[in-house]
Amino acid sequence: MTARHEVGGVKSVVITGVGTAIPGVREAADLLAPGAPDGGFDPDTGLKGREMRHKDRASRLALRAVAPALRQAGLLSDDGERYTGPGDTTAVVISTNLGNLDSVCDFIDTIAAHTVTGLSPLGLPHTSSNVIAGWIAIRYGMRGPNLTVCNGATSGADALHWAHNLLAARRADTVVVIGVEPHTEPAARLLDDGSGRSPLDGAVALVLESSERVAARGARPLAVLERSVRAADSATARAHALHGESALAAGLWLGLAEDAATASAVDLTARLGHCSGALGVLQAAAGVAHLAAGGPGPVLATSGGGATDDAAAALVLTGAGEVP
Repeated sequence: MTARHEVGGVKSVVITGVGTAIPGVREAADLLAPGAPDGGFDPDTGLKGREMRHKDRASRLALRAVAPALRQAGLLSDDGERYTGPGDTTAVVISTNLGNLDSVCDFIDTIAAHTVTGLSPLGLPHTSSNVIAGWIAIRYGMRGPNLTVCNGATSGADALHWAHNLLAARRADTVVVIGVEPHTEPAARLLDDGSGRSPLDGAVALVLESSERVAARGARPLAVLERSVRAADSATARAHALHGESALAAGLWLGLAEDAATASAVDLTARLGHCSGALGVLQAAAGVAHLAAGGPGPVLATSGGGATDDAAAALVLTGAGEVP
């Protein structure tokens, strides 16, 4: 498998906003905190309201994560209602492996019990694999490219790679990337590995832009997405991402504990559970928080590479002070 590297077309791709909707988490910095903070997002109250009606759980979580990301990026009106960025050239990229599985299962159960005559045509759009991206685009008037990546363990990193490509190819001026996995009954059954650990029930959103656009609108970048690499195994992905340097040279390494040669990798799944398609985006959000707080770089994020995975991925983030 050939590793992928950064693509040309823009000086650099920067992250300007981060938002989370994860139980017990207030902001991205909490992902790296040693213990659970007081307060934080509560899905029992946070997933209610008029705009949450008639939507699957993953879509509701994604909507809750996007708003604070847009606000931090300076792309949300003061009342929180309007997206103030370039709607025609704003893309939405979702990473999820389980997404609206609950909606699909509900439809199948209805067909089994009542045949197709029991279905409501109003519910059919909810079975689309791209429904989460669609709701985000409709809510904020984002009319650029709109897609969902469902690619196993590397899905989150892959979504960031495609966001980078959309900006580099100038298919979009702004890309909102969301990693989301809902804790629904079908998802829990599918992921039950006998360990007793619950899967993630949450979402994280990132706003990506070119450094030129950020400078033009006077915004503040938080971090730089330097490169994204995909390879057949973790060692190759890390080596290409760090240009041959050891992962121990990274200021922060976000990966799975079993992927690390030493205990230096921070494993977000140890706290959050099985993160599936949201993992790469969660890692990037934690890396942004680390760099924005003055932590040493670069940040290396690795995913995949397990015995049952078809590939491994690695991301490298650097501080905003290194924007060309």
